[in-house]
Amino acid sequence: MSETPARDNKAGLGEADDRALEVRGQYEKIEQRVLGRTWTLPELAVGFTNDAAYVGRLVLAAERTWGIDGDVDAELRHKLAECLWWVFVLADRLDVDTPEAYAATMDRINAGLERTLRGMNA
Repeated sequence: MSETPARDNKAGLGEADDRALEVRGQYEKIEQRVLGRTWTLPELAVGFTNDAAYVGRLVLAAERTWGIDGDVDAELRHKLAECLWWVFVLADRLDVDTPEAYAATMDRINAGLERTLRGMNA
């Protein structure tokens, strides 16, 4: 069996993870100056859930069942990328190796799907 896409993308995810943490470092400098501290883990989680929920509205807007101001496609691209950024940030704070966890999860899901598909052909 060939390597799964999860393994092929691990290096790319590592680079994205590094970039996300670099950007987070910039936010932390601002937070430190404005708040005298950086955001807590619960504050980071709320930021993520807020952006993830907005993705739902943007999907509705893309389907023309919810109106928004601005370019729906551009907003959707932005919010999806931002949600990915939040995942890297939260994973870092929770000591989760995102590239490794992603690769392992995709391998496990893929193996289960392959078993299901083999069972359907029986």
